[in-house]
Amino acid sequence: MRKSLIFVLSGVAMAAAASTAVAGEKVLEFKLVTKPIDVKVMEVANVEGQTIASGKLFGVAVFNDGRIGVKEFVNTADLLKGSGPFFGYSTYTFEEGSITARYTGMAKDGKSTGEYTILSGTGAYANATGTGTIESAPNPFKGVSLLNIKLVIKTPGS
Repeated sequence: MRKSLIFVLSGVAMAAAASTAVAGEKVLEFKLVTKPIDVKVMEVANVEGQTIASGKLFGVAVFNDGRIGVKEFVNTADLLKGSGPFFGYSTYTFEEGSITARYTGMAKDGKSTGEYTILSGTGAYANATGTGTIESAPNPFKGVSLLNIKLVIKTPGS
């Protein structure tokens, strides 16, 4: 009985060690250029400058080493004279897999900041969890947004 218990406990310990040994964390940092595809903006009655915007957008992620990815997402914003909260759901697709995340943020004085919560992934990012940040970057272009993105991806099988 004692040998059986030791064998079972050592098996549990090895399984736990193996599961933590294969788990991993990867940090992705890139510039993101986004463009509205199908966005509806509605003015709020009797509140000057108050709008609600919701719709689909598309983006291209560009890494410093030249790799690229794409982003499809839906976004909703509640803005008073251009400032206020926003949230949405993103799916990033990279060569090695995809990541789906929910984000929340705040727009103020022409700048945006926010946070991601990673919900799932495919390929190399299968069963991903994690967090991330969104920060607007200086943007010389009209009609698009330029953002700095950082995703901290945790996968059980990396």
